[in-house]
Amino acid sequence: MRAVISVIGRDTVGILAAVSAKCAQYNINVTDVTQSVLQDMFVMVMMTDISKINADFSKFVDEMTELGKEKNLSIRAMHEEIFNAMHTI
Repeated sequence: MRAVISVIGRDTVGILAAVSAKCAQYNINVTDVTQSVLQDMFVMVMMTDISKINADFSKFVDEMTELGKEKNLSIRAMHEEIFNAMHTI
């Protein structure tokens, strides 16, 4: 099973590290990352393997949302199937 994590906000030091550390706490493997800084805006999308997650996925989603609030970022985590369904016409 895979999940997509998106991060958007003002660029600051440590965004990738903070999101990756939270994934590691839940035994989630980051398999691919793309990121850009557009002027002073940071944009990142991560593909992750959640097949060995050590807690309920909804708890992880809530913690990522909270991390986003703490860092003044928009952080969204969702199952790949939901992400695909949202982007299919």
